[in-house]
Amino acid sequence: MADIIQLLPDHVANQIAAGEVVQRPASVVKELMENAIDAGATEIRLIVKNAGKILIQIVDNGIGMSTTDARLSLERHATSKIRSADDLFNIHTKGFRGEALASIAAIAHLEMKSRRTDDEVGTSIIVEGSKVLSQEAAVTPVGTSVSVKNLFYNVPARRNFLKSDQVELRHIIDEFHRVAMAHSNVEFKFHHNESELFNLPLSNIRQRIVNIFGGKTNEKLVPVKEETEMVKIEGFVGKPEFSKKTRGEQFFFVNDRFIKSPYLNHAVSSAYEGLLKDGYHASYFLFLKVDPQSIDVNIHPTKTEIKFEDEHSLYAILRSSIKHSLGQFSIAPVLDFERDSNMDTPYAFKNKDVSQPRIEVDKDYNPFRSKSEQASKSWQKSASAGQWESLYVGLRSEGGDQQKEGSSFEFESDALTSPLFGEEDTKLELKTFQIHNKFIVKAIKSGLLVINQ
Repeated sequence: MADIIQLLPDHVANQIAAGEVVQRPASVVKELMENAIDAGATEIRLIVKNAGKILIQIVDNGIGMSTTDARLSLERHATSKIRSADDLFNIHTKGFRGEALASIAAIAHLEMKSRRTDDEVGTSIIVEGSKVLSQEAAVTPVGTSVSVKNLFYNVPARRNFLKSDQVELRHIIDEFHRVAMAHSNVEFKFHHNESELFNLPLSNIRQRIVNIFGGKTNEKLVPVKEETEMVKIEGFVGKPEFSKKTRGEQFFFVNDRFIKSPYLNHAVSSAYEGLLKDGYHASYFLFLKVDPQSIDVNIHPTKTEIKFEDEHSLYAILRSSIKHSLGQFSIAPVLDFERDSNMDTPYAFKNKDVSQPRIEVDKDYNPFRSKSEQASKSWQKSASAGQWESLYVGLRSEGGDQQKEGSSFEFESDALTSPLFGEEDTKLELKTFQIHNKFIVKAIKSGLLVINQ
């Protein structure tokens, strides 16, 4: 029987790898921007058309590549980041697999230009579907420019699964934010369909966050800083009153690499215990520095998952540092010496005494008289639900009449803002009388209401 196991051709293997590495246009943006960071670039420009479906271009001023290096960079598992398996546990760069460019070139039209500082001319390579069409000398600035056109042109099923331009652009912006935030010492520019979306100059971390999310973000940030033998934590968390129902502005960076960690996210959430409404989430921008040998980033092709050597201790340190920062924020006094003291009171005439209310009642009323006797009283004919409010008519205003002797009392609580009785109660005839100039008695449906003057 003939052998049936065969080695796959390189272009097929590259397409399979691309299925994990390149899931959508945003994946290409992430890989190319991280390559630019690893090349030591201080200026990175991102150009996108039609949400990356037509064009994704990254231009950087990094160290560039030689003619040979440029060609080898398109091969699978070709990288300058590591030399042995031991290097996997001492990684200081974004990439190390050597799969990104090869995977992208397998499912798109790729053109790359690169030049080193010492070279008079650079090199230009054109690749379509893993096949190198040409490589020649070219005049190009120092650094590297990679253009990716017609993504998934030879994988129609994957292209058909792409979302609308608006959704895909949102994913690209998210990846741009993650890389730009982790490297505030690099200048970034982002153009989409000839429009400039972001222009981020060199800055510190706080200013970079404000430049990305807007000026109002600055007042929402609480600084977090902690340093132990295990980890160094820097960054910012959001004030509780600015929490949201979405998790949009939540960022963890470990050694300047964006990661997703439900476990560490829970540490942040627990630090806010009792400070947030149910269903609301605080924003955070946290940067953790740890020994590269204490983590493993070789977990997932996207490199957004990390295993920590002592995750439980990291959880406790992170939670404690955030609680400490929030505590400092809560107890810190805010002094404003230019504040108008008149703004502290809601009363227009705060220096005037508050007068007591007066009430008017019928002293001759007797609830034990017969109905025929009561009917003879002319004041009863107009009894209605609205007359209950007459008990409080006559509040003394400035310059008003003096209160009648024996007909006033003090309120010990704030006035009610809702009806005192239900709708059925107010339909009854309301009767009021006074006893010994001391008690006010009111007939209600459930009995008598007695008020001590």
